[in-house]
Amino acid sequence: MNLRFPVLATVLGAAAFLPLSASAQQALVPASSEIRFTSRQMGVPVEGQFRRFDAQIKFDPAQPAQSRIAFTVDTGSATLGVRETDAELPKPTWFNVAAFPQATFQSTAVRRIDATRFEVAGRLSIKGVGSDVVVPVTLARQGAQTVATGAFPIRRLQFRIGENEWADTAMVADEVQVKFRLTLTGVAPL
Repeated sequence: MNLRFPVLATVLGAAAFLPLSASAQQALVPASSEIRFTSRQMGVPVEGQFRRFDAQIKFDPAQPAQSRIAFTVDTGSATLGVRETDAELPKPTWFNVAAFPQATFQSTAVRRIDATRFEVAGRLSIKGVGSDVVVPVTLARQGAQTVATGAFPIRRLQFRIGENEWADTAMVADEVQVKFRLTLTGVAPL
């Protein structure tokens, strides 16, 4: 069986990148958003994604400190695009979906870096383990929508993803890169 197991849950931290306007109805547009992750198995990059996620957003670019971002990711929606591997991901060794069906992110602070870049600090929880993360986010306007993009690393072993024999980092690297592209409505112009 070909088992490629990156730390998909890291993708959750991607939630931190969902800035929107405080005065408008704000929403994530799932059909044009994505959360992807890349890990390495025996030195070879392995890419995956989460297919289901949601966010509750209150974001005002003019007052980022007043912003609040909450993100949930359905850990059972993780896929590497290989049926055999995807069947393993929900098991206790990896995401333990039966006990931990969602990964979450809750912002604690949002800080403006420049006209289009922000840092979103918060608590990422995967498989019952929480950790503070800082997520860089770049915003771009596309018509009436705003697109938030960014990437950040997580350590899969910190979240107990890939336990027992899969804890060997010679097989599956500890670092997982989480990348996101989130389309948002209701964000005030930058």
